[in-house]
Amino acid sequence: MEWHKRFVQQAAWTGEIRRYLFKRAGLPVARRVLEVGCGTGAILAGLETSAAVHGLDRDAIRLVEARRHAPQANLTCADALRLPYAPGIFDITFCHFLLLWVGEPLQALREMKRVTRLGGSILALAEPDYYARVDKPDELAPLGRWQAESLRRQGAEPGLGNRLPELFRQAGIRPVETGSLYADGAQPPGPAERDLEWAVLADDLAGLVSPEQIQRFKCLDEAAWQRGVRVLFVPTYWMLGTCA
Repeated sequence: MEWHKRFVQQAAWTGEIRRYLFKRAGLPVARRVLEVGCGTGAILAGLETSAAVHGLDRDAIRLVEARRHAPQANLTCADALRLPYAPGIFDITFCHFLLLWVGEPLQALREMKRVTRLGGSILALAEPDYYARVDKPDELAPLGRWQAESLRRQGAEPGLGNRLPELFRQAGIRPVETGSLYADGAQPPGPAERDLEWAVLADDLAGLVSPEQIQRFKCLDEAAWQRGVRVLFVPTYWMLGTCA
């Protein structure tokens, strides 16, 4: 699996809302910004700011890639649950498709708050709720159940997105605005994006579903797209808060 391609794909999904939220969070005047869980640098590479940009990830191999894609960033290999920064030093702290993976999302948000200055902004840019995934035609419905089960087995929380407001409040972060991605009218994915989505799904389902079943459902999926009857929707939420 080429994870940088996947992270770039995810970054494309949130491009419009990121521009809006970063502006509202004060990026044009920020002095220091942190992405928690920066992966291969897909978000940092396109971050247009004069601020000092920092990125943190616990995967050292992904950080090697991030150094290529975002050479301007100050990168650190560490855990989101124990951020190695002094309190209150960032104007904006954000994450992107991270909290469902960390095991203790509340602790991660508390750490993000700790390192953000009073009045600074904390952003969760994309957190999905796989329990609410919708697949049509109905013959494709097992895909959502399988993916949620696979994520649970990997230690993720598939329904995390639905809990964002609750988690922000518990972490002591004042909620400012929340919403979801994928409004009506979004363009359907093209063949290349569908292939990438299936590469991720096949990786997730390995050991849970046989290769033959995966291939069968991939063919059903492609046929549904070709007939114009395919619906695939995973509610994915974002939230902006302030460090009060």
